[in-house]
Amino acid sequence: MTIEKKSEQTLEQWEARLAAILAQNTGDDASHDVHHAHRVWHVARQIAEGESRPSDLLTILAACYMHDVVTLPKDHPERSTASTLAAAKTREILQQVNFPADKIENVCHAVKAHSFSAGIPTETTEAEIVQDADRMEAIGAIGLARVFYTSGRMKRSMFDPVDPLAENRELNDQEFALDHFQCKLLKLAGSMKTEGGKKIAQERTEYLRDYMRVLCQELFVDFNESAIR
Repeated sequence: MTIEKKSEQTLEQWEARLAAILAQNTGDDASHDVHHAHRVWHVARQIAEGESRPSDLLTILAACYMHDVVTLPKDHPERSTASTLAAAKTREILQQVNFPADKIENVCHAVKAHSFSAGIPTETTEAEIVQDADRMEAIGAIGLARVFYTSGRMKRSMFDPVDPLAENRELNDQEFALDHFQCKLLKLAGSMKTEGGKKIAQERTEYLRDYMRVLCQELFVDFNESAIR
């Protein structure tokens, strides 16, 4: 394992500074607030420290705190451009705060490529780590909370109480929050780029599957795991 990094104090100073900047640039969406960025950074650091490939922790830290400096609602027609807008704003912010100039483009690439909806290929180890860490927020206990929180904000139903697993209907996550598990969340583990990310994602995905099983029990509906897409 080789990690190029500044001293711990330097990382801590940048973390505090960038967190303060992010806090000034977030709206009322609790799923993309500074606490989200804190969690993404901690998972990203865990992944980086387990990787055999070299990575730069300061670049990763900055991308974790800046990746949602611009956000658009999930139902916004230009949602897929949010990460590109965030990358542009990140460049502007980092230049203003005298962030190491030789790292800015790498940070901006990681910010731009982190988005699922943007579909931008990751070209660096740092971008892969940030993308994996951010996607981890969509699964596990945090992901469970976020999907229902977001669906509630968008006035969508929690689930179809008669056919929660969509065995006899088409999946529709525009109507039911639980359908989003099969439309996207259960597939995220397969998109992870790092070894550490794959391991954590598999564990968190199993949590979502367990939740679906328990929910079916409480709805008095048979849980047919083979029906899960």
